[in-house]
Amino acid sequence: MHGLPADPGAFQGEPEGAAVPGGLEVTDAHVHLFPPRLFAAIWRWFDRHAWSIRYRLNAEEVVAFLRGRGVRRIVALHYAHVPGLARELNRFAAEAGRAHPDVVPLATVLPGEPDAPAILREALGPLGLRGVKIHCHVQKIAADDPRLEPVWTACEAALVPAVVHAGREPSSPAYGLDTRALCSADQIDRVLAAHPRLTLIVPHLGADEFDAYRALLERHENLWLDTTMAVSGYFTAGPAPSLFPALAGRMLYGTDFPNIPYAWDRELRRIAAAGLPEADLRALLWGNAAKLFPT
Repeated sequence: MHGLPADPGAFQGEPEGAAVPGGLEVTDAHVHLFPPRLFAAIWRWFDRHAWSIRYRLNAEEVVAFLRGRGVRRIVALHYAHVPGLARELNRFAAEAGRAHPDVVPLATVLPGEPDAPAILREALGPLGLRGVKIHCHVQKIAADDPRLEPVWTACEAALVPAVVHAGREPSSPAYGLDTRALCSADQIDRVLAAHPRLTLIVPHLGADEFDAYRALLERHENLWLDTTMAVSGYFTAGPAPSLFPALAGRMLYGTDFPNIPYAWDRELRRIAAAGLPEADLRALLWGNAAKLFPT
């Protein structure tokens, strides 16, 4: 894992806030909801290969935790790492969305798996899911791989965003591939040039190609970034300070909750203290997500 702090364990005990600060309206646009057995498997992977997860909560507990602290909306993400799993995960996400009006559930599909087009049609049709999550590292696929063409086309047709972990970081050798060879901002540039109606959200501010993604935002009006873990100060390599306030109008606040090693509100407190103009702060924490995932 590149850029980890010298003492990752020091973040485990940091104090956490009891609520969203200052009455801010907040959408967390990057929350993971999985069935219990998959959450348990993910946490085992993180224990071995990444960081110690602070919040080991099941899906219902995740929603209750964030809601209880004043987070108004949650964009729920998941991803399939083997064939035959996506349909189950999509139905799980749809049920979470039906049970909780403040949860915006997204779909996933393993590109190239049997029945992938049918899985997408069901997810974005009868199940009513609000977008598609692709994780290039876990699913071992580049953003411009032809197997992703049906995903981009389906999202364009349904007018829903695709959330794509296409940045090179956070990474680990445990993925079994070189994420720096697999992922690049140039690939996202090619995807958006070929699909100008596609709304694409890249998490982690595109870590670690921050300057390249900043340039892409100027070329592609349908590209967005989320802040997930990139403004936490957890990694020793982060974006230039000027990147964050200058582009608040094209960013969404996200956390990776519950799979984080530090306090749930660490990034939120850093954003609130960044001195952003009120309109920019509201856009980043609430308004931009409201545009992309309208009620």
